[in-house]
Formats: sequence, C-alpha cells, structure tokens
Amino acid sequence: MTTERRGESDVVESVLVALADATRRHLLDLLAAQGEVTATNLAKQLPVSRQAVVKHLAVLDAAGLVSGRRVGREVRYGVQPAALDATVRWMAAIAAKWDRRLATIKRVAELAEEEPS
Repeated sequence: MTTERRGESDVVESVLVALADATRRHLLDLLAAQGEVTATNLAKQLPVSRQAVVKHLAVLDAAGLVSGRRVGREVRYGVQPAALDATVRWMAAIAAKWDRRLATIKRVAELAEEEPS
C-alpha cells in the first residue's frame, strides 16, 4: 500500500509500530544492505524460523516498508523508502517545533539574566 492511498499520519503510525520490533529492524537493515532477498535467505541470517520471517515481512509490507515480487517460485523482498520518507518528514516537523520552543526558552532565560536585580 502506498502513501497516496493512506493518510500520512496512518503511514507514520504503521511505520513506528513495525519498527518497534528489533527483528523487523534487523530485517529492514538486511534488505537495505543486500537488495532483494527471499524469506528463506533472510531466515538463514537470523535466529528465527522462515515462518517467523514471513510474518515479520508481512508487518513490514503492511507498513509500506518492504514489498515482495514473485520471481518464478520465489518471492523476493525489497525495501520501499516512501513510508520511511513520510516518517522522516513527521520527525523533522516535530524536531523543528522543539527547536523553536527551546530557542524561546533560551531567549527568556538570557533576558532574565540581563535584568538588574
């Protein structure tokens, strides 16, 4: 599912839920480093079963972080960056708000120091 078909806040929420699990983060790292990989090959690199890998990939797929494509009898999974891009934009907006708040606090503190007692 793409970000065009879902609201951006839904995308961000599903990405954060998907990335809350260490195994899914590791799977995403492996896919980013290796390109398209089958669930069987991913399972060989992790201390979990192939079935567990497939379930984790389904969560990542539902979040829009990976997609699978059939090549003969195999399904090869690869990273899809659009959902991560939406999450980065959301995080950057929050960071900018906090930067503005902290800058205001700093100005108020500096003004308070300059005032005569």
